[in-house]
Amino acid sequence: MRILLTGGAGFIGSNFIHYILKNYNDEIINLDKLTYAGNLDNLKEVENNKNYTFIKGDICDRNLVEDIFKEKIDYLVNFAAETHVDRSIKSADIFLITNVLGTEVLLDIAKKYGLQKFVQISTDEVYGSVIKGESFTEDSPVNPSSPYVASTASADLLAKSYYKTYGLNVNITRSSNNFGPYQYPEKLIPLFTTNALEDKKLPLYGDGNNIRDWLYVKDHCKAIDLVLRKGKAGGIYNIGASNERRNLVITEKILDILNKSKTLIKYVKDRPAHDRRYAIDFSKINNELGYKADRDFDLSLRDTINWYQEHQDWWKKIKKENINAGN
Repeated sequence: MRILLTGGAGFIGSNFIHYILKNYNDEIINLDKLTYAGNLDNLKEVENNKNYTFIKGDICDRNLVEDIFKEKIDYLVNFAAETHVDRSIKSADIFLITNVLGTEVLLDIAKKYGLQKFVQISTDEVYGSVIKGESFTEDSPVNPSSPYVASTASADLLAKSYYKTYGLNVNITRSSNNFGPYQYPEKLIPLFTTNALEDKKLPLYGDGNNIRDWLYVKDHCKAIDLVLRKGKAGGIYNIGASNERRNLVITEKILDILNKSKTLIKYVKDRPAHDRRYAIDFSKINNELGYKADRDFDLSLRDTINWYQEHQDWWKKIKKENINAGN
């Protein structure tokens, strides 16, 4: 089948391309604008693969997207999004343009050309923060805390509306915090790993006790693939790994693995409306589609840190700008 994958030069998108080309004979068309977080170095290993095509362009460019659909597209997986909370707090406009208007363009053209399935990649952040002991299900209401998350929740609602109004076969996936190779070093794990490798301070927000469920990106790719091929029409699927950790614990693990001093930790003023804990119930994808997160967290974290140690040319090129702490 022919899959249009938008935002495929980013972190999760590029990992998904590697996953599909390794496991299937599907054809991938990667449409990416190559903003600051898009990096074709992520796809060097597959750039000459006969089943892979890269097109530089914007999902908001209706004419370009329609030209791609004229060549027959069977499935679309939309990774294209602005995703960094801190950047959205400073300036929200690009988040609305890409995440909301761009998604509308894709949905509208998908409807016009009778796409078999549209998979919208979202985040557990749309549910907002939750107190200890509770977890959000796919039926929980969205309650975004930042402009980025509000734009993502809006895109989800648009996708859901195209299923209800037009019968477009849509799935929405909402995953917990991802980590792994090729993640742009503004998020917590790659930022703190690369800072530690350079003996720079690790700017930890607040008291460091914010809690996230950490999902290795290769497990996430497996889950998206299951949703793409087996997800029920109109279905929303939470994707997690049951790896809840406090940010301070993650920070200390990174330093321990790299044999670096805890004095590199620098507590900084918390970001506005910083959600305390994200937690999702992902039993639906387990029960309906047979998903299971296979990777051990500690092993995956160590593998990820090793990857950044071994690919310093990759991240040093893109870390020249001033990057703040991730979530």
